[in-house]
Amino acid sequence: MRTTRLITVLAVSAGLVVAAPATALAQEPVTVTLSPEQVQRVCEQRIPRIERRVAKARERITAGPEVRGSVKWLEKRAEAERAAGRETTAEVLAEKAERRAARGPRLEEITARVAKFRDEHCAAK
Repeated sequence: MRTTRLITVLAVSAGLVVAAPATALAQEPVTVTLSPEQVQRVCEQRIPRIERRVAKARERITAGPEVRGSVKWLEKRAEAERAAGRETTAEVLAEKAERRAARGPRLEEITARVAKFRDEHCAAK
């Protein structure tokens, strides 16, 4: 029994040692080359879809308390839960509202990256 456990621990440890350098290598930037057909597909299909999704997410996040899923709606629910004495649920909702509010800058970054790609590759098409 002890021998099996020792062998298992050693095998897992060895796996972690071998996997650690592989993850370090995976974090280096990679250059991807697209064919003209792939660029056309990205420009015509993917970019408009991404822009719609970002706009929809931004609208929901910044909407008022009447829109389900907005930051203000989550904060309103957290207040209602606190008033009802459910502090744990209120904290979960408040944290969720904070995380959702923090998505704004990420959405702006996505919008900028899409605009940059569109300007560089789609304008000439």
